[in-house]
Amino acid sequence: MTKRPIVFIDRDGTLNKEAGYINHIDNFQLYPFVYQAIRLLNHFNILSVIITNQAGIARGYFTESFLKDVHNKMLELFKKNGAFIDALYYCPHHPSSKLADYAVECDCRKPKTKMLEKAVAKFSPNVDTEKMYVIGDKFSDIKMGSNFGCRTVMVKTGYGAGELISKDKDSPQPSKIEENFLSAVLWIIRDLNLNAF
Repeated sequence: MTKRPIVFIDRDGTLNKEAGYINHIDNFQLYPFVYQAIRLLNHFNILSVIITNQAGIARGYFTESFLKDVHNKMLELFKKNGAFIDALYYCPHHPSSKLADYAVECDCRKPKTKMLEKAVAKFSPNVDTEKMYVIGDKFSDIKMGSNFGCRTVMVKTGYGAGELISKDKDSPQPSKIEENFLSAVLWIIRDLNLNAF
């Protein structure tokens, strides 16, 4: 089987509108261009994996059960719009949590790479580890991708525009800056020389 490129995708501010800690399902709103972008990844046989920090669980703002409801809503919206993702990973931890189960120095919280490692292991040996990308709106996404040997795209939605203005000189700089998730996916398709339109 041909090895497949993989794109690791941040959630909040990249796929859905940034709304702080989303603790009500009505506050979860996907950007309208997301469906087309995911369909393009599907069309070109590129693995799409959502990677998201969800410290609101550790902080007691919402439960893992609620997060699953949000993700079920998201997956159903993808399905209704002819798109799908291949996997989703989240980190519920934060070292300052008052909840013992979540108050840990984990290996999964961005910019650490445990969630990426799990995804590559899940799809191995069909992942092309020479063709890995991260799309996100924070320097923590870019640093995570850099730590794992990915090309990285910073989008200006969510916190992206503000993060870029802050010019975090200590963080690895993105391979590319794009307006949003759709333009980021189009850039990746061109970067892979898959562009057929």
